Amino acid sequence: QVQLAESGGGLVQAGGSLRLSCAASESIRSIANMAWFRRAPGKQRELVARILSGGFTNYADSVKGRFTISRDNTKNTVYLQMNSLKPEDTAVYYCNAVWKGNLYWGQGTQVTVSS
Repeated sequence: QVQLAESGGGLVQAGGSLRLSCAASESIRSIANMAWFRRAPGKQRELVARILSGGFTNYADSVKGRFTISRDNTKNTVYLQMNSLKPEDTAVYYCNAVWKGNLYWGQGTQVTVSS
C-alpha cells in the first residue's frame, strides 16, 4: 500500500502561482510513475502532468509552459509548480502513483483561481 498526501492548494488570483506537494508513504525511488490529475466541477478527471522515474515528463496541452512537475526522491515528494494560473485551472487536484501494478490516489487538494 502507498499512501499519498497532497497539500498546497488554496485560493489565488488569476496570474498567481501555487505549488502543490504530494508526500508518499513509500520511497518514490520504487515508484516509476507518478502524476497529477484534476477534476473541475461538472467535468471528468483529467491528467495534468506525469513524471517517470527517469525524469521523463508529459503535460496536458492546457498547462504546457505554465506548470512544472518534479520529484524529490530524498523527500519522497512530487511537486506541481503552477504559474500563470487561470480561472479554468480551478479544480480538485489529485496525486496518483502506479506501484507494483496497483493504482493509488491521494485525497485531493482544492485549487481555486479567482478572476
